[in-house]
Amino acid sequence: MNGIELLLVVIAAIGVTAFAQRRGLQAPLVLVVLGLAVSFIPGLPRLEIEPEIILGVVLPPLLYSTAVEFSFINFMRNLWPILGLGIGLVLITAFAVGLVANRLTPQLTAPAALVLGAVVAPSDAVTAVAIGRRLGLPKRVMTILTGESLINDAAALTLFTIAAVQVTGQGAFISQPVVFFGYGVVVGLIVGRVLALIVQKLQQRLDSPGLETVLGLVLPFSCYLAAEQLHASGVIAVVTAGFAIGHNRARSGYAARIQETQVWRSLDVLLEAFVFAYMGMQMKFVFQEVTGAGHSLPRVLVAALVSLLVVLAVRPACVLVNHLRLVGTDRLRQAGQRRRPDRDAERQQRREAIMRRRIDEYNRQHPDHPRDIPSGGPERQPSLLPLKHDIVISWTGMRGVVTLAAAAGIPATAALGAPFPGRAEIQLIAFVIAVGTLLIQGTTLPPLIRKLDIRSEDDAAYEAEQRKHAAEITQKATTEVITKAMTKIDNYRTGDSGDLDPEALAALSQQLQRFQANREALQAETEEAERADADQQRADRWRAVSRIRLEMLTAQRKALTAERDAFRLDDDTYREMLEQLDYDEAAISARMDSRL
Repeated sequence: MNGIELLLVVIAAIGVTAFAQRRGLQAPLVLVVLGLAVSFIPGLPRLEIEPEIILGVVLPPLLYSTAVEFSFINFMRNLWPILGLGIGLVLITAFAVGLVANRLTPQLTAPAALVLGAVVAPSDAVTAVAIGRRLGLPKRVMTILTGESLINDAAALTLFTIAAVQVTGQGAFISQPVVFFGYGVVVGLIVGRVLALIVQKLQQRLDSPGLETVLGLVLPFSCYLAAEQLHASGVIAVVTAGFAIGHNRARSGYAARIQETQVWRSLDVLLEAFVFAYMGMQMKFVFQEVTGAGHSLPRVLVAALVSLLVVLAVRPACVLVNHLRLVGTDRLRQAGQRRRPDRDAERQQRREAIMRRRIDEYNRQHPDHPRDIPSGGPERQPSLLPLKHDIVISWTGMRGVVTLAAAAGIPATAALGAPFPGRAEIQLIAFVIAVGTLLIQGTTLPPLIRKLDIRSEDDAAYEAEQRKHAAEITQKATTEVITKAMTKIDNYRTGDSGDLDPEALAALSQQLQRFQANREALQAETEEAERADADQQRADRWRAVSRIRLEMLTAQRKALTAERDAFRLDDDTYREMLEQLDYDEAAISARMDSRL
C-alpha cells in the first residue's frame, strides 16, 4: 500500500462527499460509482489494505461514535423491536442469502456462503435516518432504526467471525457455535463496560480537554482489541463502551465534550467516505479475480442479483409477518383485559411493591444516599407499531459501510495457506447488494414516506413539553444559585465584605436581580462591560458574576441529570440542553481567560 495513494484517495473521497451533499445526492452511491470508474483507468495500480486493518481500524470508531450519540434509555424502551430486527432479522437474512448463494455459486462452500450472508445481513441506518430526519419521521421509528443498526452490526460481525473461523480452519476458542456466540456477547459486554469505567475515572481526574479527548479516541480501539484477544466480540465491547460513555457524558468536562463531539463527527465522515471509495476502486480487480479463477462472471452476477432480490424481500416479509403476529397478540391481550379488567392494575401494584421493598432495603444499607421510586420509570414501549410505521421500517434495508468493510476484511487465505474459497465472489455479490439497496431503496424511500404521510404531530408536542420541562428545571436551579449568592452578599454587608467594597456589593446585588429577571439582558451587559475600559471595582464585579454564572451552569447540569436519571426528562432533550450549557460555559470561560 502506497501512503501517497492512500492520502489522495482520502482527499478525493472528502471532496466527492462535499460535492454530493451540496447537490443533494447520496454520497455513498456517488463514491462507489466514481471509485468503480476510476479503477478502470489504464495502468492504475491496486490499492490494497490488509483485512485486519479494515476490521480493526475502520469499524470500531464508526460503531463507537454512533453508540455515544444514541440514547441508551430510548434503546431500552424500544428493546424488543430493536432485538427483533437486530438479531432475528440478521440471522434470517444471513441464512437465506447463504442458502441461495451456495446453490447458485458452486465455488462457495456452506461456511463461505454463510460468511457472505453475515456480510450483507446488517442494514445501515445512516441513509435512512438522514432521509427520515429531513422528512419528519416519528421519533420512535428513528430510534428503532438507529438501535437496530448497532445491534445488527454486532450480531452480523459475530456471525461473520464464527463462519470465517469454520472456513479458515484456525480452530475456534469454543467448538460449539451457540456457546461461542454467548461467550462472545457476555465477555464483550464485560470488557466494554470495564474499559469505559476506567476511562471515565481517568477523565474525571484530568484537567486537560486534549488528554480527555485522546482517551476517548483510544477507547474503541482498546475495547475491540482487548475483546478480540479474549476471543470475544470486539464489536459488542465497542458498542457497550459507547453506550456507557454516552449515558454518563455529563461527568466529564464541558470542553472535552465539545471537542469529542466534533472529532467523532469528522472522523465518521472521513472513514465512511474512504470505505465507499475504497470498495469502488476494488471492483475492477475483483472482476479480474473472478474471471482469472476460471469462473463465469455472468453467472456470479446473476447470483448477485438473485441475492439482492432475497435481501429486498426478506426484510419486508419478516417485518410485516411480525406485525400481523403482534396484532393477533394484542387482540388476545385486549380480550383477556375484558374478562379480567383489574389484571394489569394488580400486576402494576405487585411491581411497585417489589420495587418499594428493594428501595427500602437499599436506603437501610445506604442511609447517606437515600433513593426514591422514580416516577415514570424506563418502561418499554409496546412492540406493536402502526402499520404505516412498519411499512417504512420494512423498506429501510440499505446496506452501507459495515457491509463493505466486512467484505474487504475477509481473510485472504484459509486453512494451510489455501486461498479463501470464493473471496472475490463474496466481495462482488456484497458490492452489488450494497449498491443495489442504496439505488433502489434509497431513491424510493422518500416518496414512500411522503405517500404514507406519517409525520407525527404528537412528537412535536412531546418535544415542546420536554423542552418546557427542561427550562423549568434549569430556571429552578438558577434561582437556587442566585438565592445563595444573595445570601452571601447579605453576609458581606453585615460582616466581612472580602475583596469587594460596599458599592461593589450593591452593584453586584442589583446585577444578580436583573439576571434573575432577564438572562439575555445580563448577557448583553456583560459583553458591553468587556468592551469598555472598566475600573478595578467593575472588573471584580464582573469576575464575581461570571463565577456565579458558572455555578448556575453546574447546578443546571446536575438538576437536568437527576431528572433524566429519574426518567422524568427525555434523554434526547437532556442531551440537547447539555450541549447548550456546554457552549454557554465555553463562552463564559473564554471571556474570563481573555480578561485575565
